Amino acid sequence: MMLTALGLMSGTSLDGVDIALIETDGKQVKAFGPSGYRPYSPAERNLLRQALSEAVHLPQRDARPGILAEAERAVTQAHAEAVAAFVAQNRMKPEDIDIVGFHGQTVLHRPERRLTVQIGDAPALARAIHIPVMHDFRAADVEAGGQGAPFVPVYHRALANSLEREGPIVVVNIGGVSNITYIDGNDTLIACDTGPGNALLDDFMYRTMNQAFDAEGKFAALGKADEAWIARALELPFFALPPPKSLDRNDFAALKLGDVAPADGAATLTAFTAAAIARIVPLLPRRPRSWIVCGGGARNLTMLRMLREQVGSATVEAAETLGWASDAIEAQAFGFLAARGLKGLPLSYPATTGVPMPMTGGVIARP
Repeated sequence: MMLTALGLMSGTSLDGVDIALIETDGKQVKAFGPSGYRPYSPAERNLLRQALSEAVHLPQRDARPGILAEAERAVTQAHAEAVAAFVAQNRMKPEDIDIVGFHGQTVLHRPERRLTVQIGDAPALARAIHIPVMHDFRAADVEAGGQGAPFVPVYHRALANSLEREGPIVVVNIGGVSNITYIDGNDTLIACDTGPGNALLDDFMYRTMNQAFDAEGKFAALGKADEAWIARALELPFFALPPPKSLDRNDFAALKLGDVAPADGAATLTAFTAAAIARIVPLLPRRPRSWIVCGGGARNLTMLRMLREQVGSATVEAAETLGWASDAIEAQAFGFLAARGLKGLPLSYPATTGVPMPMTGGVIARP
């Protein structure tokens, strides 16, 4: 049975709420619906940055001390506003939507402690939007010993299989953290985080230029990457680990560039992201023939150029060129995952998160 599913995603880049509608049975996508975006205000973004700092010391996943309770209310309100605006703009009614997939905002991801925390009050959201909400997608995986990330691979596979091209295909999502999905037919699905995405670069741009990000990579294009710094950074143990593996947004925050010109710093961090993605190639079963880039990094032309330089003869293309809505893919994915969760289908696998067995997940909050 096909479901009309609305996916919501607020990623580690802290830019805002992506929202997208799909029609799916949880196995294939019948149709893409409209998508939308509700940016966080500077005040909301600052609140979330404070929440990330305070969440480092969280003892348990349901604790909301101090600023975290305020941040959770803000996240919930922003998502409710995103859904209300989306429904109004597209002349829909709540009853037109079967299920909402609500990821929430990750503030802490420590799978080695069997702890992952996404803030957002799903019961309050369900009451506000009058639609059932599926949430808490990652918890079951982490509690079972999985990495709890990445969670989009099953959706990447559904998209890649529709292309009917020869594999292996790698779908790269460059958000705050970068992750890949390696697809080789229906049987081989491997996924992992590869390293920093836009988080280090965005934080650097914010500190040095008071800009939220490097638009189209224009700033990095003016600079010169510090190859020695990148080589040292790539010696961190994480990069030699085989998949599956996952990261917290701030896992590389301790890496300091030192006293560099802003353009050189942006170039270095952009090149580091590209090199870290390419570092996964020797750890995959076969060399990928094509790389499809989605997420915010797909709009960074300097990032795409640097990735092409890293992966040699393989093709590198932005998801948009294939007709995929790059900005909406993660939101679509959580609509897809909500449909899978409703049907009890697996959301994660041993080769995507390291969980012992294929795991379903998600919890439903009803209006």
